[in-house]
Amino acid sequence: MGAGKKVKNVAETTKGKMKETTGKAVGNESLEAEGRGEQALGDAKQAAQKAKDALKH
Repeated sequence: MGAGKKVKNVAETTKGKMKETTGKAVGNESLEAEGRGEQALGDAKQAAQKAKDALKH
């Protein structure tokens, strides 16, 4: 996996986790849901990149 893409995907997942945690803390359900969505997107991108890398080898 390209290091830049990996960092970007992990950052997106982390950002989503922070939003989810903040949403829980302040009782904002939409922020919490948005955070979960960003986490899922980051995780999906990581999985896709890993699959691409596996096919290259």
